Amino acid sequence: MTYPIILNFDQSVGEINNAKIIDVTQWQDTIRFGCSEKKFCQFKAELQQSLPEHFGTVFMGSGDYHHISLLLIERLAKHYSADNPIQVIVFDNHPDNMRYLFGIHCGSWVSYVASLPFVSHVHVLGITSHDIGLSHFWENRWKPLFQKKLTYWSLDVNVSWAKKIGLGQAFRHFSTPDDLIASFLSEQYHSAEPVYLSIDKDVLSEKVIHTNWDQGQLQTYHLLDTITSLKQRIVASDITGELSIWQPSHWFKRLLSSLDKQPTIEADNLHNWQQAQHQLNLTLLKALSV
Repeated sequence: MTYPIILNFDQSVGEINNAKIIDVTQWQDTIRFGCSEKKFCQFKAELQQSLPEHFGTVFMGSGDYHHISLLLIERLAKHYSADNPIQVIVFDNHPDNMRYLFGIHCGSWVSYVASLPFVSHVHVLGITSHDIGLSHFWENRWKPLFQKKLTYWSLDVNVSWAKKIGLGQAFRHFSTPDDLIASFLSEQYHSAEPVYLSIDKDVLSEKVIHTNWDQGQLQTYHLLDTITSLKQRIVASDITGELSIWQPSHWFKRLLSSLDKQPTIEADNLHNWQQAQHQLNLTLLKALSV
């Protein structure tokens, strides 16, 4: 049994038995939300030295760090290739495939993953964000969508316009979360490709959990059903979407955060909400454990 990893950026992940904790708090402000490619590469070099050869699920803290998934997926290049590829399955309320001109950030990393030669396809499940609506389409990176390497699986957002420009297969829309998961798992039934699974808990309804971002409609059982169905194919995984209070030191990150309308977390709610997050982490970790 491999042990989980906690990348401790923001001290938001609770205690997990047998987990290896890697202290990266000194990188919190630099990496959080977004950073230059130079800083990202510097962090990558340090992370490579800190991570063991083999490990289990990685916890990264707030969804503001979801771009670290790219670094974890890139490590799989030594095991897989274009002739022996993997799929990347992402649970997220946002496409994480948006344009970002200043490096890489938590909403832009998916296109980088889709460009990796050993990744056959990226599926983003549970999107309700209007980032994929017509008014925001220009902000998405089009290349992986037109190259049929990326599919959005969405709810409660109008994507009918995508068919008119030949992207009907890339923009999948469903009336209920049950229908979305059932359709996805049905399509996956005959696949034998290994899977990297990345879970941002903002895909879940606020009735289930609270995160730092606007949230979707999925329930915990949708995640668990997917894990159960794909478990024999999951070769690596990460979990993000923890709650933490953060005030960026740089005005530009404060501006970006405000433009994305990240909800304010009241200190009085933080402890109870983090406890609920912790219990969910343990549930997901148990489901992912071999």
